Amino acid sequence: MASNRGIVGTVISRLVQAVIVVAIVTTLVFVLIHIAPGDPFAAAMDNPNVSEALRARWRAMYGLDQPLLTQYVRYLANVARGDFGWSFSMHRPVLDVLKDALPNTLLLAGTALVLGFAGGIGLALIQAMRPGSRTDRTLGAGSMFFYAMPDFWLALMMMLIFAYWFPVFPVAGAVDPIMHEYMTPLAAVADRLKHLALPAITLALLSGAAVARYQRAELLRVLPDDFVRTARAKGVSERRIMLVHVLRNALIPTVSLLGLSLPGLFTGAVFIERVFAWPGMGWVILNAVSTRDYPLVTAGVIVAAATVTLGSLLADLLYAVVDPRIRGR
Repeated sequence: MASNRGIVGTVISRLVQAVIVVAIVTTLVFVLIHIAPGDPFAAAMDNPNVSEALRARWRAMYGLDQPLLTQYVRYLANVARGDFGWSFSMHRPVLDVLKDALPNTLLLAGTALVLGFAGGIGLALIQAMRPGSRTDRTLGAGSMFFYAMPDFWLALMMMLIFAYWFPVFPVAGAVDPIMHEYMTPLAAVADRLKHLALPAITLALLSGAAVARYQRAELLRVLPDDFVRTARAKGVSERRIMLVHVLRNALIPTVSLLGLSLPGLFTGAVFIERVFAWPGMGWVILNAVSTRDYPLVTAGVIVAAATVTLGSLLADLLYAVVDPRIRGR
């Protein structure tokens, strides 16, 4: 009972912190983007054929002629009602844009997270079972190669190799823009997976390389502990020692990396989405910034801030799952 109350208390505390963090970030972004020179109608304002009366009418229509504090209070009131405003660049309600883009980013980031951590932990186990061997050095060099490579460069190389030289996967988009609507359900799923493969594998290689290096160091740190020597003295096989005893204890610090990787993948997929024309939050926010789309930029930041705080909450909950000592507090 005490452990359950502790977990519930942690969740409530983190949720309160999440609301505070999102409110602060939203305020900063709202103020900075509004005080910067220009506005969503900057291109039209430079057109000599647009009269001053029409320009003033546009500003008044979207409330841009009001004082900044008035605009901010009105925006908060609208958000509280679930209204994030109108996207100037997409010519649609912001909420509709987010509903279309957010699932694509979550699919991409979630797939990359699973592949990256599974591959990184598996690679670290292989290295830690034979530290200093040729296999360990080769895999370590490979993980360092992908760890040091810029994300946009790896994305371009993956596209060049697997979409042009060897046309295994589609080059861009989330689905086939012409045939997807006419496919059977099974074929439609296969089509989406083919389009997902290249961007997800690219992100997984980048995150998995970091996980492998971090996890290998933790495994080697746990190996000399007393409980490992005790298990060996009892005749437990080396593989069972590594998978059951060592890995479980070495996973505890990696959990924090998992919680922070979710928002990192969410925001770090901007260039990946851009290269592969993946219609997710990264592509949407990048386009919104370039067009000074105030409502869409602010809404994107709110979603990103919420993802960061939820990632932190996920890390705390996973700590409790992995380490029984934390559950008892």
